[in-house]
Amino acid sequence: MMQEFTKCVIDAIKSIPYGQVMSYGEVADICGSPKGARQVVRVLHIYGGSMKLPWHRVIKKDFKLPQSSFIEEHKMRLIAEGLRIENNQVIKK
Repeated sequence: MMQEFTKCVIDAIKSIPYGQVMSYGEVADICGSPKGARQVVRVLHIYGGSMKLPWHRVIKKDFKLPQSSFIEEHKMRLIAEGLRIENNQVIKK
């Protein structure tokens, strides 16, 4: 059975609009755990692919993309949604 926090994180990530981003900490805060950014990372790692979550819309609080083997795909997905990326950082509109 999935925990309430996990369900909330999944719903919050699903609700991030096309062309927008949210930080791991913002997702955690919405779900009632202001210091739960690492748990958001865990939820994305476990459920991101199988639940087809828009994982690419979740970034670090400083607007930087997280370092991972998927960074190029991360950039391409965000660029495809109209966001500008410079030095692995999302540039605010």
